[in-house]
Amino acid sequence: MEASPGLEQRREHIAAARELLTGIADSLWQVPGSGGLGELLGEVDALSASCDAARVAIVSEAIERGDTSDGSAAMTVTQWVRHHAPSTRAGGAGQLVAVAVAFAKPCNQPIKEAVDAGRLPVRSAAVVVAEADRLRPALADGAEPHVLEGLIDMAAEHGPRGCRLVRPALLARYGQDGELQLQQDVARRFVALSQPVEDGTGTAEYRLVLDVAGKAVLEAALGPLSSPRPVDGERDLRGSEQRRGEALLALVGRAVAAGEGVGPHTKTQLIVTMDWDALASGVRGAGIVIGGPESGTMLAPGTVRRLACNASVVPLVLGSAGEVLDQGRAVRFFTPAQTRRLWLRDGGCTYPGCSMPPHWTDAHHLLHWADFGSSDLGNAALLCERHHTTVHSRRLAGRVVRDDAGEWVEWDLTLGSYDQLLAQRAAQEPA
Repeated sequence: MEASPGLEQRREHIAAARELLTGIADSLWQVPGSGGLGELLGEVDALSASCDAARVAIVSEAIERGDTSDGSAAMTVTQWVRHHAPSTRAGGAGQLVAVAVAFAKPCNQPIKEAVDAGRLPVRSAAVVVAEADRLRPALADGAEPHVLEGLIDMAAEHGPRGCRLVRPALLARYGQDGELQLQQDVARRFVALSQPVEDGTGTAEYRLVLDVAGKAVLEAALGPLSSPRPVDGERDLRGSEQRRGEALLALVGRAVAAGEGVGPHTKTQLIVTMDWDALASGVRGAGIVIGGPESGTMLAPGTVRRLACNASVVPLVLGSAGEVLDQGRAVRFFTPAQTRRLWLRDGGCTYPGCSMPPHWTDAHHLLHWADFGSSDLGNAALLCERHHTTVHSRRLAGRVVRDDAGEWVEWDLTLGSYDQLLAQRAAQEPA
């Protein structure tokens, strides 16, 4: 068995490699065509990945020895790296140190192995470490190895951004029950639209913050209105941002024009696929937006249930073999005529203490569409956006009450009262 080269021999090879790469541009004319340059680039890139792994190993050893001061007590580890590795002065020293520190933890061994094998550069490894630390408290027992593998694969294939984008999918599959829903509900609290900032030029700037569901709905609505529109055979000269801004104004104009009447335009055309078991349980899995600019966006089960109350959000419910069980059956849609009747009956949001007017509400299925609730007035109640979310997230039950004085909606505000209703219905059904 051939002995591993010693440190001095390795340093000689490093010096030789540097010497050979210096002035390589003068020799590139010798590279044959048909992919030769690509092969050479791959070889140099693999060498660069090995250098990345070596730098992490050196910094790890220096940290373990406590040999990063160079006689100056004031020098931090990051400053020590910048001093000895000048290429990191433009950025990257902090990531190098963070990765070296993280690799001292046994839980990060798979990430270290990926770096040592040249699969991950330091920049991607730093994101994998950060994402893994963020996800660990939210994972089900035994899920961590699968999650690390998924993060490493995505970072190796698509870089840091791909690693971050896979987070919802990992939570949907490997997270604790309801974890994806919890995180999306928390994100919903940060939805905001700033006051306009004017600079005297006749324009105003807003800052808009949306959660994942709000972003998907808005993008689905903007899509058809913001596409380029040629005029008299000439191409649309408006830029993308101008088209989107004008599309948003068009949406607002439609809503204002509808006034107290039910608008003729759908709020969105959002199609979401969802596994039936996940939709029924409401705690695992996720719905996936298909088509449009937000294709691939993952929505937690409770979010899909809430959006399904909107007639223009079409859920495709899939069975265990991926077959379509339901394509947003038309009977679930509340018609404009039904909505007008609800406006007259309910007078606005039916949640106790809410005074939101009817034209700022949605028609909610008291027995959810996902639980085979019908779209008739006896199974409907108006809810504003805020209380619509509350009813779904707190799993609250409501019912239409009738007497000689008329009809109204009565809510049971006990947490989980809707689940109790489902249990009672199941007990009454014949075996």
